[in-house]
Amino acid sequence: MKKYSLSIIFAVILVSAGAWLLRDHGSARAQSAAPPPAVPVSVTQPKIQDVPVDLRGLGTVQAFNTVEIKAQVNGTLIAIPVQEGQEVHQGDIVAQIDPRPFQAALDQAIAQRAGDAAQLQSAQLDLQRFANLAKSQFAPVQQVDDQRATVNKLAAAIQADTAAIETAQINLDYCTIRAQINGRVSFRQTDVGNLIEAASQTGIVSITQDKPISVIFTLPEADLPRIQQAMTKSTLPVMAYASDDKTKLGDGQLLTPNNAIDTATGTIQLKATFQNDNDSLWPGEFVNARLRVDTLHQAVTVPIAAIQHGPNGLFVYTVKPDNTVEQRDVQVVYQSDDVAVITKGVTGGETVVLTGQSRLAPGTRVATNNGNSQS
Repeated sequence: MKKYSLSIIFAVILVSAGAWLLRDHGSARAQSAAPPPAVPVSVTQPKIQDVPVDLRGLGTVQAFNTVEIKAQVNGTLIAIPVQEGQEVHQGDIVAQIDPRPFQAALDQAIAQRAGDAAQLQSAQLDLQRFANLAKSQFAPVQQVDDQRATVNKLAAAIQADTAAIETAQINLDYCTIRAQINGRVSFRQTDVGNLIEAASQTGIVSITQDKPISVIFTLPEADLPRIQQAMTKSTLPVMAYASDDKTKLGDGQLLTPNNAIDTATGTIQLKATFQNDNDSLWPGEFVNARLRVDTLHQAVTVPIAAIQHGPNGLFVYTVKPDNTVEQRDVQVVYQSDDVAVITKGVTGGETVVLTGQSRLAPGTRVATNNGNSQS
């Protein structure tokens, strides 16, 4: 009886163990048959849009014109009626030299001419009297000729006096120095009260014309033929950006390329003009210049982040209707900061993976960031 009970217990244990093994094996097979989880990705739709084609170069802002204010006569600087940094207009007084010595010289020249004019008048009357006497043979002909020479000499003296007056007037005018251009006044280089010499190389102030203003920038010499071709069609716009390449400082127009390529760097300089009404461009400032040479119309574009680099070139992942991805080889003809223009591989109706490509391979099932499969 005791042996019979042990046999029953042993049989129950074997049956339980077998059932447990069968259940565990079935569960493992079920788990191995389950599909892998979908990879979370973000997606986008290609856009059909016009894309401007810009050539980029580093540039320097230069004043359109610069005038160094220097004295043309010697004298004491008595006034600088403009403030440092002030905007002035052509004809405004920017410096004043003591005019009194030059006014005195002008007065002296005027007086000299007046005296010579009186002598000329007297000599002309004598000539007329001598000529009348010579007709009656009461005066020798030699005396008439000598008097005529005296009249001519005094007439020449008056011409010299007139030239002296003009010179004195010019020197007097030089005492008042006026702005030759519209622009901004620099810091003073000489203070009021100093003796100014015309031969000195030191100026008083300088004026820089900043409206309009120029930007000189460089591009590779390989871009020159494309620029020249575009210039034959229209005036090319140029945009100036700050050092962050995001803050736009102004819009201008290309004036001309330089007349020679820099053989040391293989670059060509180009000059653009900007109206600069808001004073956003400052002489000597470094800027990022963008020269627009073309516009691609109705181009297929995707964000730069969607473009992947593979051993065979560039490609993107597109999502198929069954929520799996396939690899599309693409050809990119132009890219800017934000978008790439594609001419082969994508036509505009696909769904393109934007982020999460590192975990993808052809055939991988994907889900969008919100957990829903992309269909």
